[in-house]
Amino acid sequence: MYAIVSIAGQQFKVAKDQHLFVHRLQGDEGASIEFDEVLLAEDGGKFKIGAPTIEGAKVTAKIVSHLKGDKVIVFKKKRRKGYKKKNGHRQLFTKIQITGITL
Repeated sequence: MYAIVSIAGQQFKVAKDQHLFVHRLQGDEGASIEFDEVLLAEDGGKFKIGAPTIEGAKVTAKIVSHLKGDKVIVFKKKRRKGYKKKNGHRQLFTKIQITGITL
């Protein structure tokens, strides 16, 4: 059984006991959260497709930890002008574990 769910503006294919890294979510570590924007669900070869979402379907997850991603360096330069700009960025992520899919 799997489902395609919208989490923080992005779509993910999720299954039970799967770990995901999503954009930072509100909540403490160990807290349980529910996502009700289920777009598609598959159960034993039978598909349910939402228009745009499936009514009554939910995906429950547990927040495992909050962390930062790898550093991305942004470097801008204009040749012969002496202009250089170096910036770094680390995206904030939340690691979640899918605990169940209900239809």
